[in-house]
Amino acid sequence: MRKIFNHNLVTEVDVETTSIDGKRYYVLPDGRKFRSVTTVLSDALDKTALEEWRKKVGHEQAQRISTQAARRGTELHSIAERYVQNEDNYLRDAMPSSVDSFLPLKRILNERVDNILGVELPLYSVALETAGRCDLIAEFDGVPSVIDFKTSRKLKKEEWIESYFLQCTVYSMMFEWIYKIKIPQIAILIAVDHEDPQVFVKDRGQYVNRVLEIFTKK
Repeated sequence: MRKIFNHNLVTEVDVETTSIDGKRYYVLPDGRKFRSVTTVLSDALDKTALEEWRKKVGHEQAQRISTQAARRGTELHSIAERYVQNEDNYLRDAMPSSVDSFLPLKRILNERVDNILGVELPLYSVALETAGRCDLIAEFDGVPSVIDFKTSRKLKKEEWIESYFLQCTVYSMMFEWIYKIKIPQIAILIAVDHEDPQVFVKDRGQYVNRVLEIFTKK
């Protein structure tokens, strides 16, 4: 079934991206440069498990898997973006594997998402000195939410994805500060190979203190 989503899109802020020492920064209209949300979290959070995995599979294989995952994630994001923007040919040029990943997510979008406020929306915070692009801001089960799309080869345990919850919480805080619209909920939708998608829905309030601890640390 093809759903047509209701749109009430906010006006996008004007930010550009640049790379400094291999890390993503966002350039504000006044010229200030803020590290991306994902860069800050990557620097702040424990990467022991990731490093152990890299050692186990070998650097070259780990790099190959990471590159494939990034490519797949980018394509899934593009399909989802076109779909919620009500484009007719939302599957154009997509690889069959990406289509297979998207179709289960499509059912969730059809049933649980509507009233779109922003798609691939640039956001920033002077207070947190960070910026980023949010996949989707819309109602999820009737509640205004930050919605993030992820891909995975295997099912994720909740304790493995703290960075996902923190990332979405930062987006919700930045959106509220810019647009003065409350976003109390975050939803992570993970397309998993050969499994039903995982859906994690959280009250963003439980992550705010941790966000402030990380992003206001000098």
